[in-house]
Amino acid sequence: MEAAATRKKVNAKPAKLGRDVQARLGQQLRAMYDEVVGQGVPDRFTDLLNRIDGNKPKEGQ
Repeated sequence: MEAAATRKKVNAKPAKLGRDVQARLGQQLRAMYDEVVGQGVPDRFTDLLNRIDGNKPKEGQ
């Protein structure tokens, strides 16, 4: 099934969105993604990852 998913369609239709719409979508997606990245990783996730890796949590955290 993986091969079918990666295979290009022979009669694929061209994109229906214009370049300007694609550019605007790209800008909005980047802005949203940047906001999420800026939030950082919650402490509970960091603690969980440290426990999985076998590291002890640092003092003060």
